[in-house]
Parts: sequence; C-alpha cells; structure tokens
Amino acid sequence: MIDDLKEDAKQRMAKTIEALGTNFNKIRTGRAHPSLLDGLRVSYYGTDTPLSQLANIGVEDSRTLTVTPWEKNIVPDIEKAIMKSDLGLNPSSAGSVIRIPMAMLTQETRKGYIKQARQEAESVRVSIRNARRDVLSDLKDLLKEKEISEDEERRAQDDVQKITDQYIAEVDKALAAKEADLMEI
Repeated sequence: MIDDLKEDAKQRMAKTIEALGTNFNKIRTGRAHPSLLDGLRVSYYGTDTPLSQLANIGVEDSRTLTVTPWEKNIVPDIEKAIMKSDLGLNPSSAGSVIRIPMAMLTQETRKGYIKQARQEAESVRVSIRNARRDVLSDLKDLLKEKEISEDEERRAQDDVQKITDQYIAEVDKALAAKEADLMEI
C-alpha cells in the first residue's frame, strides 16, 4: 500500500517534469527550433488543427525556420496563426514556403524569458510539493485507520521526501540549463 502511494507520487512528479520540458520549449531562445511551433493551431476548414499536421516544419539555418504546407491554399492561414501567436514571430512567404526569421534577443528580452522560465519552474516545484502533500496526508489517514504503524509512516515520509528532493533537483537542473541556453549569445 505504501509502495503504491510512493509510485503514484513518482508518476505525478514525472508528469510535472514532462510538462516543464514542453513549457521550456515554448520559451524562445535565439536559435531556430521546430518545437517553438508545437503548440500552434491553425484554422483549417473551420477546425483548429495543429500546425504539425498541416505542414512540414524545418530549420533552414540557425536563425530561420521554414514551414512547408501540404496544401498551398492554407499558406495565408498559417501566416495569420503565426502572427497571432504570442511568440513574437514575423513570417514571410515565398510561394508555398513560409520562412520565419528569428530576431536576435536583446539583453532585456533574455532577462524577461529567464523570468518566465523561473516562473514555470516554480509552478512545477509547487506541483511536486502538492503531490508530496497528498501522499503524506494519505499516509496519515492510513495511520489513523491503524493500517500502518508509526515507524512505517515515518519511513514512508522520509522516502517521499527523498523522491521530492530528487524531482526538485531535476527542476533546478533543467532551469539552469534553460538559463544558460537563454544567456548564450
């Protein structure tokens, strides 16, 4: 029973780390990376469709993304969706290929993105702590119902704390890597 609770906590914490990775991919660095456009949806025949299902996204050079739609008639819709997104990108189309140049990041925008990354990391830390809190309250309930002894509860609390510390360290490591990536010129 205690192992099930610990395993549940590990799964929840792993999911939050996964979510952090996808959120970090949305934070723009100076380099072109196809994952920047992962969350982008385009209105296609009245349905919001992920861009990756409508076009091929590639990297032309270190500062330019290319989007090659499967159908030529959706080029304006894709351009509109990219401009409306909160990524701050300005696409330009040349026939059926859309090129998206990445502007150099100023020191001020880098600091803004770092601040955003820190906020994302802090929200993930809070989620991890919430998972720990839930498991600890379940342990207390088991103790009250006399299903486990106080020693078992104490050991389980220590184990859950170690798991929590491990995942918090992963968050800190990911944040440090993202900060280094953002500050790289």
